[in-house]
Amino acid sequence: MSLKAFHIVFIVASILLAFLFAGWSFSSYFRDQGPVLHLVFGIGSFIAGVALIVYSKYVLRKLKDISYL
Repeated sequence: MSLKAFHIVFIVASILLAFLFAGWSFSSYFRDQGPVLHLVFGIGSFIAGVALIVYSKYVLRKLKDISYL
């Protein structure tokens, strides 16, 4: 597995983790009226997920000439 392929897999896993954690934080806050910290973590994780999507587009554009093997 090349560094490019590993990087893509790692970014996709990070995006999924960020959005799943954001969903869990939001549901915990709105379901139980949990602490405001859950809302802050949810917003932060959502922003991190969006930033990772932007970063992945940048990386794919920059590494388009490198093989996946």
